[in-house]
Amino acid sequence: MSHTHSHTLFERLSAALPGVPLLAEEPLAKHTSFRIGGPAEVLACPRSEGELIALLAVCRAEGILPRILGGGTNILAPDDGLPGVVIGTRGLDFLALTGENEITAGAGVPLARLAVFAQQKGLTGLEFAHGIPGTVGGGLYMNAGAYGGELSQAAVSARFLNETGELLTLTGEEMALSYRHSAFMGMQGLIVSGTFRLNPGDPAAIQARMRELMEKRSASQPLDLPSAGSTFKRPVGGYAAALIQEAGLKGFRVGDAAVSEKHSGFVVNLGHATGADVLALIAQVQKRVRENSGIELEPEVRIWTSDK
Repeated sequence: MSHTHSHTLFERLSAALPGVPLLAEEPLAKHTSFRIGGPAEVLACPRSEGELIALLAVCRAEGILPRILGGGTNILAPDDGLPGVVIGTRGLDFLALTGENEITAGAGVPLARLAVFAQQKGLTGLEFAHGIPGTVGGGLYMNAGAYGGELSQAAVSARFLNETGELLTLTGEEMALSYRHSAFMGMQGLIVSGTFRLNPGDPAAIQARMRELMEKRSASQPLDLPSAGSTFKRPVGGYAAALIQEAGLKGFRVGDAAVSEKHSGFVVNLGHATGADVLALIAQVQKRVRENSGIELEPEVRIWTSDK
């Protein structure tokens, strides 16, 4: 990545977007839960729909298709970084009651914060989301779930800004939320906010349930090491962790990337893992599981490459 080019792109964006927070050559390792990834040529962090619309218009004029980065908890970023623009959504962090038993949250709101807000308002239905490490935008994008709950059970609509700068509202069916999938995956643009319909509940009982799920998560998952959560999707008729364990891969390592000793479904960074280490490990796990069980594991973690 030539430094002069990145400087000019950064300068052009800075001139066109006064006031929008921009970072040049920002290491993605600082913004992903894996703690892996080289520099983004420009990381833009808009704080409002207005800034976002202006930013997308400039990207269009530059012929750039930006990448979208929420909490960075389900991303493996490339070691050599990314050209162009990465949009960080963490500044879109508004949260409000917008109707009876209804909450609207910006794409950058952490799911844990959304769940706590619902609990404080005496609304039940998002307890499962309390321990999910992503944001509302990323959560809707992949219909995040845990412990039998999924965002599809509560999400009623989402505001989506498409690549031509048009704000769309997608309702329940249009979002097409299914297991780790949504209509957004086939669309260019980004989720701006989501609206969730919940049920009245007892705040103390809701809090107790969230605590119980958090304890369950801490007991079973390697939360002390950088990872991107479950590395593989749940295959039909089985569990990735069990298949990986049966293939004798618990603790298996490539460089500093390892199959967690605590939960085989997680690949963890033991300190200095590179994206290349993680990719090689994923390929080895897929191969050994395929040979052992005939089942093809599909990554749940989103693998970014610098060429697209």
